[in-house]
Amino acid sequence: MTTHIYSGPLSMFGAKVEIAAREKGLPFELVMVPFIEGDHYEPKHPEVLRVNPVKQQVPVLVDDEVSLFDSTQIFEYLEDRYPSPALWPKGIADRARARQLEQKSDEVFFPNVIKLFGLQEAMQSAPAIAACAGCARFYEEMEGLLATREYLAGPYSFADIAFYMACVFADRKGAGMTEATPRLLAWRTRVGDRPAVRASVDPMMRFLASQGRGVPAFLQR
Repeated sequence: MTTHIYSGPLSMFGAKVEIAAREKGLPFELVMVPFIEGDHYEPKHPEVLRVNPVKQQVPVLVDDEVSLFDSTQIFEYLEDRYPSPALWPKGIADRARARQLEQKSDEVFFPNVIKLFGLQEAMQSAPAIAACAGCARFYEEMEGLLATREYLAGPYSFADIAFYMACVFADRKGAGMTEATPRLLAWRTRVGDRPAVRASVDPMMRFLASQGRGVPAFLQR
């Protein structure tokens, strides 16, 4: 049975899953659900509705008898089902820290980015300034982690995939990293040069360009 990943051309969380599957060397069919103006996906794909009937959101993974939604849950499944190459650290404590970093990327860092989605015409407003400051504080925290390692949790992991994609969207919305975090900039280049990352992100950037939307400078090939 063919593995299917249901995503969208501008789905950050879908891109996370796609990158992970590519890093695992997992053959899969990528199904892009219809995209309409306003960053919504209509009509809803029947498999997305079947697997995720409440939220009705991508990403969705269908792999043999397993059907899952939520990028973090899909990460965990992929690691269990396809353990090599590993995308979590080996040690229990290191793995826990990596999982926490992945969670913080989605639940601590990215909410600041979400606040900017409706503030693109008011980037000097107090809410926008506060959201950008929140992103900057998180960048500083990650800069500190990289003082002794090349990747956020030691070896390259799901934590790097999650934060990289969040950084792509932060940059799109005006809260990109700066020269204040040089180690983090170098990390972004290392992650972005990985074939699995480029294969997932480059089509997203081409879609943005086709829509007349800005492409982050660091992703302009």
